[in-house]
Parts: sequence; structure tokens; C-alpha cells
Amino acid sequence: MSDRAVDGTRVAELEVRVPEMDCSSCATKIERSLGGVDGVAEIDPAVASGRLLVRYDPERTDESAIRARIESVGYDVVASTRRDDGGHPDGTGERAYAVPEMDCPSCASKVERALADLEALDLESVETLPGSGHVTVTVRGIDASTSSLDTQSATDVGSSRSGTGSAPDVDETVVAAIEGAGYDARPLSSDNGNPEYEESTPIWRTRRALTTAIGAVFLAVGMALAFVLTSANPIVATVVGREFAVSHLLFIAGAAVAGTPVLRSGYYSLRARSLDIDFLMSAGILASVAAHHPFEGAMLAVLFSVAELLERFSMDRARDSLRELMELSPETATVKRADGEEETVPADVLEPGDTVVVRPGEKVPADGVVRAGTSAVDQSPITGESVPVDRSSGDEVYAGTIAESGYLEVEVTSEAGESTLSRIVDLVADAERERTNRERLVDRFAAVYTPIVVVSAVALATGPPLLVGADWNTWFLRGLTLLVIACPCAFVISTPVSVVSGITSAAKHGVLIKGGRYLEAVGESDVLAVDKTGTLTTDELSVTDVVALEGADEDDVLAGAAALERRSEHPVGEAIVGYADEQGVDANGDDATVTDFEALTGRGVQGDLDGERHYVGKPDLFDGLGLDLEHTHARTDGGAGVGVVSPEEVDTQPQCSREDCLDLLQTVVPRLESEGKTVVLVGTDDRLLGLIAVADRVRPEAAWAVSKLQDQGVHVVMLTGDNEGTARAIAEEVGIDEYHAELLPEEKLEVIRDLEGGESTESARTVAMVGDGINDAPALATASVGIAMGAAGTDTALETADVALMGDDLTRLPYLYRLSGTANGVIRQNIGSSLAVKAVLAAGTPFGLVTIIHAVVIGDMGMSLAVTGNAMRLSRVEPETLDDDDSSA
Repeated sequence: MSDRAVDGTRVAELEVRVPEMDCSSCATKIERSLGGVDGVAEIDPAVASGRLLVRYDPERTDESAIRARIESVGYDVVASTRRDDGGHPDGTGERAYAVPEMDCPSCASKVERALADLEALDLESVETLPGSGHVTVTVRGIDASTSSLDTQSATDVGSSRSGTGSAPDVDETVVAAIEGAGYDARPLSSDNGNPEYEESTPIWRTRRALTTAIGAVFLAVGMALAFVLTSANPIVATVVGREFAVSHLLFIAGAAVAGTPVLRSGYYSLRARSLDIDFLMSAGILASVAAHHPFEGAMLAVLFSVAELLERFSMDRARDSLRELMELSPETATVKRADGEEETVPADVLEPGDTVVVRPGEKVPADGVVRAGTSAVDQSPITGESVPVDRSSGDEVYAGTIAESGYLEVEVTSEAGESTLSRIVDLVADAERERTNRERLVDRFAAVYTPIVVVSAVALATGPPLLVGADWNTWFLRGLTLLVIACPCAFVISTPVSVVSGITSAAKHGVLIKGGRYLEAVGESDVLAVDKTGTLTTDELSVTDVVALEGADEDDVLAGAAALERRSEHPVGEAIVGYADEQGVDANGDDATVTDFEALTGRGVQGDLDGERHYVGKPDLFDGLGLDLEHTHARTDGGAGVGVVSPEEVDTQPQCSREDCLDLLQTVVPRLESEGKTVVLVGTDDRLLGLIAVADRVRPEAAWAVSKLQDQGVHVVMLTGDNEGTARAIAEEVGIDEYHAELLPEEKLEVIRDLEGGESTESARTVAMVGDGINDAPALATASVGIAMGAAGTDTALETADVALMGDDLTRLPYLYRLSGTANGVIRQNIGSSLAVKAVLAAGTPFGLVTIIHAVVIGDMGMSLAVTGNAMRLSRVEPETLDDDDSSA
């Protein structure tokens, strides 16, 4: 995030954490409040992760004004991050403190107010984390190494705030301020990691849980006196003609203790003119007590507080998945110094160029390149690959992966906050901001539904008594019940909790989904366009066929070709040399005598090998040599190399007595080229030694993945810039019926548009495309959902794709579609069940069949737990692999 210009206007971004913003009504309240701030351009809340992104004009407003406006509607801002160009201004530092007793947002608010009143320090920001009991302050002019202000800053601060030029000790000042608010505090050293992702305090040990428990005790004792021990429940006072027994006082006490957080939030909702659940519950509690129904008021306060605790517990479960991702990275690293000494340091202080030691069983602490050692590395935290991959000198490794079997020395290539794992965590945290279409629909529906039900509740409470003289108490309670039912809490959280659960589950299996709308769109896509090179194929040429001709064997063919191609840099030559080395052929090729070597652009190579002229290249390279390519002979001793010459290609010519004649130009070469292979001939001035076919190999899982996608009803289409023959061969091999060949990049865009239905809205289809994330960027951007293959360590793919498959593993595509389809089903179930339960409860309320207890326990608490639990099912969706099919066969 940084300052930037949009239409000539400078825009800054501020990201804050708002833990209590855990439903859409909370987000709406904050959005309305910030909407009145001059200079705020865009407000982007992420309910399920408790984050809020605000874009604003820094010349018209600032961070403090935005924070103040959020707090004015009752929400504590416990973290803020504003990154302008260059990060923190010069002379700004951060200090962290442990405040164990700060275990709720209310506590955090008190700590923040205490620090905001400090006159001895020039604080830029205060970040309170009640979940982990940490406070971080950013102080201008701090010398981080000494925790003191520099001389000039101290003079400025002292002159402007306290009239003195002495430099205060930052730690002492901050700790004193926090202790003044009633909490013990101690400084934390800089190696404590990132407290934002540390395990939070259990919700049942918070102050909200304590006040709820106390309120429940008052309620229970009052109920015992009112309904069981009636003789022990005397009248103790009469106020305004109303008698108050001991039980009434206990009920009022219970409503006051358990309902205080509710009433506080309701007050801020009223200030923000937000008709949300806090306001409705506050109105219900106060109306019950005022109408001399303290039992109902206490019951509502206690049950709703319990419901809020359960809802927060459920939301914490969804947010914990982010913490689990962050915990994949180790806290410490072993650094090997230039003198060979090893030192253990915090992982977050590693810098590019450092050399870290990773022993078997240890996690790699940072992205880097192996400089020494060999090990099998478990990359599943990043790519989702179940099988460890071998890593040795020159190979990349990623933070959070595990060295399983060997010792590695790794040169760090990125800072801690810029590793692939860190980017994944950040992108997953940001993903929930992308609201799905269903979420927008739910928000619009809730904005209409809630006022209608509120008006109906008021009418139900007052209509019958006024119109037909019905009992006020009876209809007041029924109206109050309908008022509680009006709260659409479970309804509005049904989508975001599903999105967070799905996205974080995908991230653990090597699939990075950049937003909820992409999770939704993948499952709704009718067509998947697949790029060939690098997606269906490995994008690495390899030898597929070696055909030895008369007078030579396979080793002769490979030896002659490899000797010349070692001097070439062409990909075909590299493939031939690599294959020869694998087969143990021409092991001393580097020592072979090659003279007068020449690379013939577009045709091949030639040179003298041990004094004899050799040629390796396309058939037309041999045109002037006088060799008869239409009549040669296959090797007759049973060997045909890697490939096998088909029987129909062998013919007996009238002028030849042999029965193994081959017409290379008319049969063999065309057949191999029709299979998508590049053919090179190997020969001398006098004879042909043989031919070698090279091709980009199809990934072993490609056909399996295409079959699984088709089983799910996905129409798979292949796009490629290769020729028609190659495209047809690859499509047939992997089982794709429709393909488009010889496409330029801009022509791929046209195909995508045509697949989407062109200009027709009646035949419009949702098209997803998968490619390498770089060469296919225009087509990926045009498709409804762009999916990048092999994005691990690739900044471009991570930043531009809508979905990134971290490893080169096509098995993740069927998993992605299955997860997305399941997520869409879960969201539909949550929305449908929430509406159905609300409708049933609302219909039964006028007839007295539904009470406040039913409304809270079933309609609010029960459904919130139900939709969250249903959303958690997405974490159990696992990828299938080829091995799974083999084992079940």
C-alpha cells in the first residue's frame, strides 16, 4: 500500500484492524460514519478478518480523523498501518509491550486513550492487540537501539508538549501510562515476532464472558425466587405505582451487568443512525425494563451476550486459519557467518545475502537459493505438493518449507516480510474484501428486510391493544420477540465466513484465491480455457524418439548429435544433449574433437567430428548432400530406439531387394510432426545415421485432470500458438475435444470473448482460463477468472492472477472447481436456512408460539453457530491425486 495519484488526485491507503467488526451491520455502521469524512474516497471492510481498508486524500483528511470517526461509532481500532512511499518517516520507530490483563476491546480502548493523552511523546500510531495482550506504539524521533528520543526530536516534543528539552525514556513513559490505566505492562524485545498472529486469549476468559456469567447468575437467582421460592421473594419497593420484588431487582441487575456492552454498542449505533442488531437489542432491553418486564430484559441481555460470545468464538475459528498460515514460518534461524561461526537469530531480522543453515527436520526460515548441500524438501505449505522434491545447489527454496533428509546452506534472497509465504498470508488476509455477488445481494436484502420487520414489530406491539383493546403485556412481548427476529445476524455472516473458510483451506493446499468473488466465479464457470505450453505440457523439450538407420545404432545417432549440439545453445540441442547424458552416451562428449562448428540459423548445426563432416538439423539441411531421404533403411536387428517405426511406414521398393525401406520425407517425418514433435536428422556427407524427435512432453497428470474436470461438467478448451498438427496431437492425448491453434496473444483474447458468448447476453457464459501467469497475462485478464500455474516465487503471477496454483500441479484444478462448487452450495444453504428459520419464527410470533428465548437461542445464536459450522466444512475438502485413483482401482 502506498500513496498514489488517481485522476490527478493523491490517494493514501490506511489499513486498520477492527476486531469487533464481525458482521455486515457493523461494517455498514462504520461505512456510514466514514462516509461523512471529507476526503475519504473508498471504504473497503473485510468482516471475517476484522480488517478495514480506507483510501483517502491526505490533503483533506488524515489517519487520526479516520480512526476517531471509527471509534465514534463504538469500535476500537486496535491496529493501523499506513505505508506511504518509503514506509515510516525518517526518525520513526516502533516499540512493543506485553499487557497480559488487556484481554478485550474495552480494555484496549482504555489503554489507547491513556496513550493518546501522553504529552511527553509524539506518537504517530498506537496498535493494541487484546487477543495476544500486546501493544505496539510508533513514536516519531525514536532511537530504536536505545528506546530514547533523539536530541532534536526530544527538544521539539518537550518544547511543544511539556515545555522542557529533556529526552524521556520511551519505555518508561509508555509503561507508566499503561499502568495508569490499571494494567501491568513490560517492554518486549524486538525478537518476539509478529504478535498480530499469535494465539489469542480464549473468548471464555475475557471480561465480556465474565460480565455475562455474572448477569446469568443474577438471572438464575431471580428466576428461582420468582418461580420456585416465591415465599422468599418479598416486595421491597413501589415506584410509580409499580411493585418491585427482590427478583425484579436481580433481573434489573442482570440486565445491567450483562447488557452494558450491548447498550454501549447500541448508543454508538444510534449516533451513526444504523438500524443494526446492537441498536435493536439495546432498544429491547431498555423497553423491557421500562415496561416493567425486567425478566425479559435480563433474559434478552444474557442470551444475546452469550450469542455474541459464541459468534465471536465461531469467527475466531475462521480467523485462526490465517494464524496457522503465519505459523508455518519459523521464529528463529541459524545464520552462518563469514568466519564459519553459527548464530541463532530471529527469522524476521534476516536480510538478503545472509547464509542460513537448515538441518533435517527444520523449516527454511526465508526464501532463498541453495548454495551447498542436498535435501528432499517438503514444499506442501507453499505448493500443496504431497511428495517432497529434491533440492540442491542452485535450486530455489521457500520460507516455511521443511528439509526432510539432508543439510542445506541457503542464501537468503528476500526480506522476511517479502517472502512467498508472507505474500500468501497478506493476499489471503486481503482476499475477503472482494465481496461476492451473493454477499452484495444479502446486504441489499438486509437493508430492506430489517426496517420492514422493525416496523412490523412496532405494529404488532401497539396495534392490537390500540385497535381492539388487547392486553398490552401480551402484545408488547410478542412485538419485542419480533424485534429480536428482525436482527439478520446469521443471514449476513453466512457468506463471509464461508468465503474465509474456503480461501484459507485452498491456501493450505497450494491454491491462492485472491477474493471471494473469484471463489464464487470458478464454481459457476461453464468453460475452462487451458493454455498448452507450460500448462498441459512441461515447457521443457525432451527426446521422444530415436530411429537408427542402416549401418548405425541408437548410440551412434545420439553420440553424433550430442557432440555437435554441445556447442549449440538451441533448446532442441539442449534436449538432445541432456537425453544423451541420461542414457550414458557420449560421456566424453566434451573431449570429442569438433572443428569448423557452425550454427545454421533455422536449419541446424554442422561441423567436423574427429575429421568427418557431420550434420544435425531439419530435413532441408540435407537437400544438397545427394542423400536419398525417400529411400533409406531402418535398423534390422530389432532395435528402433525410444520410438518405434510403425509397420505401415516400412515398404519394399521395386528397385531394392531389402524389406525395411523407409520414406522419411513422405511417411516418418510427417507422422512424427503430426504428433507435435520436432524432427532432426543426423548424418554425414555420405550417409544418414538416423533421426531424433523432440517434443514438449505432456504433464503426466494432464489427461487425469482434464477427465476429472469434464466429470464435473466443465467444458475444457485448449488454446495455443503452436501449429495445427501439434495442437491436435496434444488435445487428443489429454482428451480435449475443442482446441484453437496458431493463435497470437491478441487472438487468444478474441477466442475468450467468443467463448463467453460475444455480444450476446442470452448465451453469455463464465469462462475461466489457466496459463503460466506471464506470457498469457492479456488472456488471463480478459477471462472471468484468471488462473496462473506455478506461481510459487513468481511475483508477477502472485500479483496479477485471480487464482494462483502455487505448484506446477494440474491436480489442483479439479480440486479448485470442487472446492468452489462446494463453497457456492454452502453459501446457498446458509442463506436459505437463515431466511427459512427467520420466516418460521416471524410467522409464529403473532400467535404466541415463539418467545424471546426462541428468537435469541434459535434465530440468532443457533443460526450463527449453524452457518459458521457449515462453512467450516470447506476445510475438509481435500485434493484428489492420481495415486488416490490408482489405490482405489
